[in-house]
Amino acid sequence: MRRRIAELVAVTTLLVLVLALVPVGLLLRSEAAANATANALLRAQSTADLVAGLGSASVQPDDRTTVFRPDGTSAGAVTPRSASVQLAERDGASFVAETAGGREVLVPVQSLTDGTSVVRVFIPSSELRAGVARSWLLLALGGLALFATSMLAADALGRRVVRPIASLAGTASRLSEGDLTARVTPAGPPEVRQVGAELNRLALRIDELLTTARTESADLAHRLRTPLTALRLDVGGVRDPEENARLATGVDRITAEIDEMIRTARRPVRAGGAVRSDLAAVARERLHFWSALADDAGRRLTGDLADGPIPVRIGADDLAALFDVLLDNAFRHTPEGTEIRVGVDANRHAWVEDAGPGLPPDGTPGSPGSTGIGLDIARRTALAAGGSLQLTASPLGGLRATFDAAEP
Repeated sequence: MRRRIAELVAVTTLLVLVLALVPVGLLLRSEAAANATANALLRAQSTADLVAGLGSASVQPDDRTTVFRPDGTSAGAVTPRSASVQLAERDGASFVAETAGGREVLVPVQSLTDGTSVVRVFIPSSELRAGVARSWLLLALGGLALFATSMLAADALGRRVVRPIASLAGTASRLSEGDLTARVTPAGPPEVRQVGAELNRLALRIDELLTTARTESADLAHRLRTPLTALRLDVGGVRDPEENARLATGVDRITAEIDEMIRTARRPVRAGGAVRSDLAAVARERLHFWSALADDAGRRLTGDLADGPIPVRIGADDLAALFDVLLDNAFRHTPEGTEIRVGVDANRHAWVEDAGPGLPPDGTPGSPGSTGIGLDIARRTALAAGGSLQLTASPLGGLRATFDAAEP
C-alpha cells in the first residue's frame, strides 16, 4: 500500500508539473522573443527618425541595422535587398518578418530630400531566445523540488497509513501462532481503527470459545469416570473368565481414550503455522522414549529415520504428541511381539507402521471396541499444522499411519 500511495502521488505530481510547466516555458520563450522584437522595433524607429530629419546619407547605422536608400545603395550592416525590404518600400508599412537565422524589423521612412528609405534591424535567433534556457532550468529545478517534496509527503502519508495496518498484521500473526493474549492498539484512519477493535473482540471471543471447549471436554471426561468405575465393578462380577477378560479389555480401552481426551483438553492452545520444529529430531527422541516400553512389552521397535534437520511447520510439542498417539495406537491395537517401525524421509513424510492385523474390512482402524479418538486427535493436529494424516496398508502387513508435514 505504501508503494501504491507513492506511485499515485508521483503520477499525479508529474501530470500537474507537465500541465503547469510546459505552458509556462512556452510563454517565457514567447515573451523573450517579444521583448527582443520590441527593442529592435524601438531601435529601427529611432533610426527612421534620424533618416527622416537628416537624410539617409547622414546616418551611420550600427552592425545590426541597415538603411536601404531609394537609389539602391545601403548603409550599415551589409545584407541583400530582400523581398521584405521591397515590400516595405512599396507599401510604406512597418512589419516584422522571419528570415534565415532570426527575425527582421522593417520600418519605411519618407525623407524630404531622398525619397522612401527602409530601415531594417536584424534580430538573431540567439537574441530571440536570450534567457530562455536559464528560465527553463529554473523551472525544471523548481519542478524537481516540488516533486521531491510531494514524494516525501507521500512517504510520510504511506507510513502513517501502513503502520497501523502492519500492527494489525502482526497481531493476526501472533493469534495464528496460538498467542491468544495478542491485542492491537487501534490507530490510523477510522476504518483501520474499527478493524483493530473488531480483531481484538474476535481474539477475545476465540479465547472464550477455546477455554469453554477445553473446560467442557475435561468436565465430560471426568464425569464419564464414575459410570466407568461402576462398569468396571460390574465387569468384575462376571464369572466367565473369557467374558470377564473381554469386557475388562474394553473398559480399559475406553478409560485410555478418556484419559487422552483429558490430556488434550489440558494442553495449551495448539501452535499455529509460524512455528517450526525438526521432524527427524522429534521422531528420534520419541523413538528412544518408546523403545524402553517396547522392551518391557517384548516388542520390536525399529526406526528408519533420515538425517536431519528436516524443518516442518508444526510445534515440537504438537509433533511429539502426534507421534505418541500413533505409537500408542500401534501398541494397544496389535498383539504382543508385533514389530513396529517409525520412519521419516527427507520429503517431510513421517510414519508409524506395524505388522499387526491391519485395517479391518470396513476400513476403520483399531481393534473391536476402540473408538478411534486418538487417531482423530492426531488427524486434527496434522490438519491444524497444514499437513495431513493418511491410513494405508503397511509393507509389514499391518497398518501404516503417514503424516505429511507442511514446509515452514
